[in-house]
Amino acid sequence: MPTNSNSEVHQQRQVAESFGADAERYDRARPRYPEPMVEQIVAGSSGREVLDVGTGTGIAARQFQKADCSVIGVEPDERLAELARQFGLEVDVATFEDWEPAGRRFDAIVAAQAWHWVDPVAGATKAAQILRPGGRLAAFWNVFRFPPEVADTIADVCQRVMPDAPFDFRTMLKGAMDGYQAFFAKTSDGIREAGGFGEPEQWRFDWEWTYSRDAWLDQMPTLGAFTRLPADKMAEVLEGAGAAIDAMGGSFTMNYATVAVTAARPVA
Repeated sequence: MPTNSNSEVHQQRQVAESFGADAERYDRARPRYPEPMVEQIVAGSSGREVLDVGTGTGIAARQFQKADCSVIGVEPDERLAELARQFGLEVDVATFEDWEPAGRRFDAIVAAQAWHWVDPVAGATKAAQILRPGGRLAAFWNVFRFPPEVADTIADVCQRVMPDAPFDFRTMLKGAMDGYQAFFAKTSDGIREAGGFGEPEQWRFDWEWTYSRDAWLDQMPTLGAFTRLPADKMAEVLEGAGAAIDAMGGSFTMNYATVAVTAARPVA
């Protein structure tokens, strides 16, 4: 979830390193990524050796493995990395900026819901150094849009419980794409400034998912706005969100757009 200080979001390390507090819930509740996007990234890369930056519990990495890729993850949170290893992934614990590739090179570098935690210029510069000719950098995000009646109620309770939060909850829940545009622009600008890539593109994949009340309330505490919220405040937010979903009949359909900002290394 984007904040009102997108320009410095990669410096907000306390938030970036808070997701491992409940790694199992994170892996269980977070949405996956569209298979057509995974296939397009693989098809547009120089091969099938993939580095997953900010791999978390390996949600995206496992999808690339299913697409017959060999995947290595880089993850700064040992708790998330350990769960990813339990799923059979190879994971190095480090930020991408500090990670040592030890001579390894890759055909694709991907970052699922994570590149905004990476310095956009330093990250793209490092990616250019370790991608093979024709290799592809692809940073992608799931951007959600609530039904308006659910968005209004959840925004009201969030603003009541978290009046000092650096989030405009109403704008964020109703028009999240506007907030994410800063991520997309900063990623593209970082790629251009780093050099070594073709012109960045945006690939968009629209899809939807129906959430039961319990499924959405399971996911909410894994979002960046809430990972450091005290338990009593989180309970208030969940109570209000649950009431809104109950009023919709106990479930709702979320519209998603998954947007990849991507560029390829020139073929030598």
